[in-house]
Amino acid sequence: QVQLAESGGGLVQAGGSLRLSCVAPISIFSISNMGWYRQAPGKQRELVATTTRGAGMVYADAVKGRFTLSRDNAKNTVYLQMNSLKPEDTAVYYCKADPWVRALSDYWGQGTQVTVSS
Repeated sequence: QVQLAESGGGLVQAGGSLRLSCVAPISIFSISNMGWYRQAPGKQRELVATTTRGAGMVYADAVKGRFTLSRDNAKNTVYLQMNSLKPEDTAVYYCKADPWVRALSDYWGQGTQVTVSS
């Protein structure tokens, strides 16, 4: 069973920063777009940011200019640096591996809570 290991969530005041990390098995990491999604209470899960194959990073409009996604291929890790956090960023954040091979399913982490207080 493929497991994505997330870390870095927590409680922070508005305007603060957090960095989320997600480690994936090399067998999946090396053939996947890696991204972060979030789900706030009562809302649908939504894309935050994702790597793409040859087209750079894609960000949700709500986080552009504040969040930065990066990928360390040597460590099989993707990071989400979150700056200037707002209360509306409060959600459970999930790491996702989206394999380029269509025959493979997507893989999700267990989620990490991010809470931004006003």
